[in-house]
Amino acid sequence: MATGSKERVHDITARCESFARDCGGDGLLHVFVPHATAGVALVELGAGSDDDLLAALGDLLPADDRWRHAHGSKGHGRSHVMPAFIPPYATVPVIGGRLALGTWQSIAVVDLNVDNPDRQVRLSFLSD
Repeated sequence: MATGSKERVHDITARCESFARDCGGDGLLHVFVPHATAGVALVELGAGSDDDLLAALGDLLPADDRWRHAHGSKGHGRSHVMPAFIPPYATVPVIGGRLALGTWQSIAVVDLNVDNPDRQVRLSFLSD
């Protein structure tokens, strides 16, 4: 998956829904990004929530020179701290081949690392 060269909240709900539907039945969908600088969030998307999340992360983890992990773009070290707040995984219940998300919940990859625009997403299904 390409996340681009800017901070991004990338909606992967449709991809996850398709995978769960293909697996069918009841179980758990596990979503994992094998990267030290990306996370998976269950969050409302659209209506400004994407920008609000990025703004909150910008306030919490500013892109400045405070980070000891200092290679790459300015503030790159914060990308390595972010997964402590937004982990690189999420597990979602699946009922009858459908994600059991709340009304406004979506599954998103959160990526602050502008130095690495390519991300992998690993989906696995544990059936009941």
